Amino acid sequence: MAETDSAAQAATSHAFEAEVDRLLDLVVHAVYSDRELFLRELVSNAADACEKLRFEARRNDALLKDDPDLRITILPDAGNGTLEISDNGIGMSREDLQQNLGTIARSGTRAFVEALHAGEEAKNLIGRFGIGFYSAFMVADRVEVLSRRAGEEQGHRWSSTGSGAFEIASADDAPSRGTRVILHLKENAREFAEEHRLEHVIRSHSGHVPIPIRLGKDGAFREITDGSALWLKPKSEISADDYADFYRHVGGQFDEPSITIHYSAEGRQAYHVLLFVPSERPFDLFDPERKGRVRLYVRRVFITDEADLLPSYLRFVRGLVDSDDLPLNISREMLQESPMLSQIKKGITNRVVSELKKRAEKEPEGYLKIWQTFGNVLKEGLYEDFERRGDLLELARFRTTKSGEDWRSLKEIVADFRENQSAIYYVTADSHAQAAASPQLEGFRARDIEVILLSDPVDHFWARMAPEFDGKPFRSITQGAADISNIPRAAAAEDGDEAPTSDVATLAALVKQTLGDVVGEVRPSDRLAESPVCLVAKEGALDRRLERMIRRQENNQIPGTAPDLELNPRHRLIRHLSAEAAKGGASERLADAAWLLWDEAAILEGEAPSDPAAFAARLTRLLLPSEPQG
Repeated sequence: MAETDSAAQAATSHAFEAEVDRLLDLVVHAVYSDRELFLRELVSNAADACEKLRFEARRNDALLKDDPDLRITILPDAGNGTLEISDNGIGMSREDLQQNLGTIARSGTRAFVEALHAGEEAKNLIGRFGIGFYSAFMVADRVEVLSRRAGEEQGHRWSSTGSGAFEIASADDAPSRGTRVILHLKENAREFAEEHRLEHVIRSHSGHVPIPIRLGKDGAFREITDGSALWLKPKSEISADDYADFYRHVGGQFDEPSITIHYSAEGRQAYHVLLFVPSERPFDLFDPERKGRVRLYVRRVFITDEADLLPSYLRFVRGLVDSDDLPLNISREMLQESPMLSQIKKGITNRVVSELKKRAEKEPEGYLKIWQTFGNVLKEGLYEDFERRGDLLELARFRTTKSGEDWRSLKEIVADFRENQSAIYYVTADSHAQAAASPQLEGFRARDIEVILLSDPVDHFWARMAPEFDGKPFRSITQGAADISNIPRAAAAEDGDEAPTSDVATLAALVKQTLGDVVGEVRPSDRLAESPVCLVAKEGALDRRLERMIRRQENNQIPGTAPDLELNPRHRLIRHLSAEAAKGGASERLADAAWLLWDEAAILEGEAPSDPAAFAARLTRLLLPSEPQG
């Protein structure tokens, strides 16, 4: 048994995953303009380890008993060319070392590599892609990690040169608790073994880490940050740089916060809030497995960052909430059910939405940048959050048939309604260009009616769920009857004769008879001005593009609804076919024309003909010259 235990603790060598190996090679050999950011990453890791220990000690106070004062220590050694960053936090076991320091999420690594090849700077990449610990290889040609998990007897050593493999072995010289990271600095990075250089970097990038940081050598230390809680200080004592520095620490970002929300709530629940709206999109914004980015503290003790403190459509917000009233021993189950936490969530959600509205009103250009970055996420709230839907609709900005490259609010759109207009019109498509080219827009353009162009996947869902804005209902221009005949056409759109109503009715009846159940209703169109035909969904049915999206997801297991076909009485082709139908009734030529009109309408929507062979045969027959009579 002793031999077995000894073998289990022997040094073992492991290869990094292939993508990690590639990433490390890029980190080591790429030229970075801001290498000092590695220290901020290692200090943040150390602070997180200390906060995790505080959390664990709530259930087992023996973990802190022998060494209760948590701290981060920076030890430079210019003579030996080393730099040590140590903490007396939670520490890591052998398994922790292998999992935490030997693996990077595949998607994050791939995105990092692609971004690096695209020429993005290191300061953006580290924060966006979470390479964290691995940034040490920017300045070190060898890294050692000595660690002992709190409550365990055996310590371990992790070491690597960043060249494709790492080694883990038992280590009796590991700290009694916590972690020591020892960097063997490259010759061109010896500046990071100088105290004055380190102090400048720490104060610049980690000055508000909530764990005291001390710097020194030979047993002589001086405290350069006190670990005070920035969120408990009066706003008048905090500079913009202080906020930005803390945002980068707590959010893992390297951009500037576009909005800072700092306040204390009193009353039934007392809590302190420090939240940030980023200016750049986090790389994991649409990762279905992503965790929360708002930390929960109770009286300055870190509890969790998975407390679901904001709705998912505000998942880009970073920061923390520190409660005075929640119990320190709150469990995960209590977090899920706590009415106190529900009140906090409601309060901070209302505050974030309110701050966004203030920015939209007072600094519309600055708010527009936020919308362009996070608008497609905020729109999720339009169908998720009934309570705040009105506020979110006020925040929404859209491209329209009149806006060009600009963005319009619903308030501006409603203010420019045409005479007799009673609804807000929109069209959904897979891209902005496709939406702008929709044939269903023609009649609206002819009447100078503004239509919202929607192309985000989320638009298919919220538009059906939002009943109105300012008393005006939302209506899809590809669904139901257009109902715009009472809005006058622009003078320039009045040209062109219209086929007699009776002739169009005859053609519509013939087309319906020919197509059968493939089509719903066939009728003259108010919404067309240039195209001969278009397809529209029935009133109350799913929008055509939403239906196609759902059917693709369900592998066409859900039956579709037959759409209506609309004919443009002003179009030369429809006038000609209407006259022919009125004279001769049904014929093979008109039957072919009916199917070709159907296929043309589908092609205008970006679809292929339902039967390409039959489509080609009909088109060929139509193009052939008529056979001479007897």
